[in-house]
Amino acid sequence: MRTFAEFQIMGRVGKTKDVGNTLRVTVAAEYGRKDNNGDFQANAYWNEVTIFNENVITWVKENTQPGDLVHVRGTLRQTQWENSSGGTEYGMTLAADDFDNMSQDERRRAAKKQEG
Repeated sequence: MRTFAEFQIMGRVGKTKDVGNTLRVTVAAEYGRKDNNGDFQANAYWNEVTIFNENVITWVKENTQPGDLVHVRGTLRQTQWENSSGGTEYGMTLAADDFDNMSQDERRRAAKKQEG
């Protein structure tokens, strides 16, 4: 039996940055809720995903922009390192395997409406 740890995020692109041979993309996922008055309150959480695959990096750079709605899937990797004080620090890498831009479909539909 195969074992794995996987994540899935549907959210909006914030920033992208090159880090070594990888691309890091921040994606905002919103966890809204109703407050005591019954009004909806948006509460965005930023997640940074890391892309290791060169083909996916190229595609993301050419086909996404800030604000685009994306669907990202990948694997979780817990990391640890020694800090400057000699203590152990822990983190989590969200390694993106699939990166789909849902906004491209929205832009295509809008362009067709303008043509017709």
